[in-house]
Amino acid sequence: MAMFRKTVSLSHDGALKPLSAGMAPASDMGVPQCFVVVDASGETIASLRMDGARYLGMHTARATARTAASIDAATGAIPFEAAAAVASQGGVSCLPSGLPIRFDSRLAGAIGVGSGSGEQDIDVARRPGSDRRRYAVSGSLR
Repeated sequence: MAMFRKTVSLSHDGALKPLSAGMAPASDMGVPQCFVVVDASGETIASLRMDGARYLGMHTARATARTAASIDAATGAIPFEAAAAVASQGGVSCLPSGLPIRFDSRLAGAIGVGSGSGEQDIDVARRPGSDRRRYAVSGSLR
């Protein structure tokens, strides 16, 4: 059994990129959003609350980011999340607005978005992933 494994770490510059990229589509939609980027262990690296975004959106964004990092998948489709949300006192979420961030197919962290409808949140979360040369934000890429 190997004693070490290769990992990838998300830098603060890497964490800020999806935040700034997500602001444009949120503004275009007219829905101010909250964004949280966490590292692979679920610790917050960067967060942003756009002017006019709902206060509780920060809580849901953090919970969905932590959940996506924990399960290395998009939130919203895995049944255990509902039980985990109760067991973790809201620390994880089954809302569909958290996506893992991967570099070279390795989990580096996750982004969570909150303050709009679930559909608006996930649409904004997926937008930064269009620049796949730099990073991949996706619920389906591995």
